[in-house]
Amino acid sequence: MKLSNDVREAVQRRAQGACEYCRLPQQASILPHQVDHIIGRQHRGSDDVANLCLCCIHCNLKKGPNIASIDPQTGILVALYHPRCHSWREHFTVAIEGTIQGLTAEGRATVQLLDMNGEDRVRLRALLLRRNRYP
Repeated sequence: MKLSNDVREAVQRRAQGACEYCRLPQQASILPHQVDHIIGRQHRGSDDVANLCLCCIHCNLKKGPNIASIDPQTGILVALYHPRCHSWREHFTVAIEGTIQGLTAEGRATVQLLDMNGEDRVRLRALLLRRNRYP
């Protein structure tokens, strides 16, 4: 099922043009951000706006249909960060050098699964931070 333009625009507006996982601004991305199902259709996730988020291509490809992963600190299976239910600032922080640290089990598992600290991503984030262009 294809999402309507109205739904896509509502998701983009709510996200203020940034990936809701890594917070990469759309303007800093070569490819357009995508509307992602937080809980995938194969897990009975709906097309309702409450189950959708704006996602950069990198986070979207890494997340895939996953809704949980292993917390690298405890080794326990935990739910991934959920942009509609969780506060980004409670689960993540960004260091001046551009790395994203998970502050909770959900945050750590999400950082790891989505490879938020891949070398190129950290370098871009650091540049954006220096230019005051990272949310």
